[in-house]
Amino acid sequence: MKPSPTVRRIRIVSIVGARPQFVKLAPIARRFEWLREQGDFDVEHLIVHTGQHYDPVMSAVFFDELGLPAATVNLGVGSGPHGRQTAAMLDLIEQHLQDLRPDAVIVYGDTNSTLAGALAASKMRIPLAHVEAGLRSYNRAMPEELNRVATDHMADLLLVPTRTGMSNLLAEGLSARACFTGDVMYDAVLHNRTLAAALPSVARRFSFGDRPFAAVTIHRAENTTPQRLIPLVAALRRVADEVIPLLFLVHPRTAQALRTAGADFSPRATLRLIEPVGYLEMLRLLEEARLVLTDSGGLQKEAFFLGCPCVTLREESEWPETLEAGANQLAGTAPEAILAGVQRALAAHGREQLAARCAEYFGDGAAAHHIVAQVVELAAGVRGHG
Repeated sequence: MKPSPTVRRIRIVSIVGARPQFVKLAPIARRFEWLREQGDFDVEHLIVHTGQHYDPVMSAVFFDELGLPAATVNLGVGSGPHGRQTAAMLDLIEQHLQDLRPDAVIVYGDTNSTLAGALAASKMRIPLAHVEAGLRSYNRAMPEELNRVATDHMADLLLVPTRTGMSNLLAEGLSARACFTGDVMYDAVLHNRTLAAALPSVARRFSFGDRPFAAVTIHRAENTTPQRLIPLVAALRRVADEVIPLLFLVHPRTAQALRTAGADFSPRATLRLIEPVGYLEMLRLLEEARLVLTDSGGLQKEAFFLGCPCVTLREESEWPETLEAGANQLAGTAPEAILAGVQRALAAHGREQLAARCAEYFGDGAAAHHIVAQVVELAAGVRGHG
């Protein structure tokens, strides 16, 4: 679609604040830059960083290694209770949107940054696009589920990564605003896996050498309460001692929860504790690990894209495609169930067989191309919005 000589400049603002959102943003930012260089549209793409993830290992390192342009503004909100954090974001985002006057706003995923950005844009009547729309875990106890449902119902344009997501939106009467794009995180993995492969071996750095090992991440609020975390700790110790050594990447929230709970989680030869790593190093780790245990939504997919079997430490997944493909095992948080899930994951299909199925579920690896085309139409007024 070529602009007419009278087309005004288009300004689009992306609102992000957490690690998975930086990963989703990177292919889209590259595509906007490509579009600008082509001269087809006079498009300006700006980034508002809420500061939800403010620790350097969870924020700055991702901007650096993903080649993201610097944020136009960093709100520096930081952590805090949901209500206080979301309110602070909403207040500041509204102020900056008044100054920036964008033609469209893009929000990503399901964090408090997503919800605050969606509320601000909707109340200001700025056309709103939601990347990774249509996901449902059907667990309203998850703050992320509330965020994604509310955002989908506010957004003018729903950019959907999977056919399951399209079905979910159809059931909620939102299909007229929905567009299947494929998953932009699939774009990111395809783009970055070669760069990741050039990094030094993570396994050798932590003395696993050529021995099989599994990676672990835990960060969700419901899993970092003492009632959940202590049984999880017990289960991970059993997995490490009885089945396969573990490399546990300890999220800042989880580290604090471990200290508060007084959980016995001393490192040992079969269990290594490290700080979170950057995005590229995490891809390298997934290439080397025999499996991953996680409560992360994004990591379930990244593991699938790289053929690494996954055990999900939750009772549900917003990515049923990973379950259907046999790449992901739902284990919950009970020790016996986790041990059984690990055994099933170890018996899963080979890496190449798993990775080969990704395109069946997550698109053609060009989601950013489809997303940017749709957002530009929304911002230019070509695509109608409510």
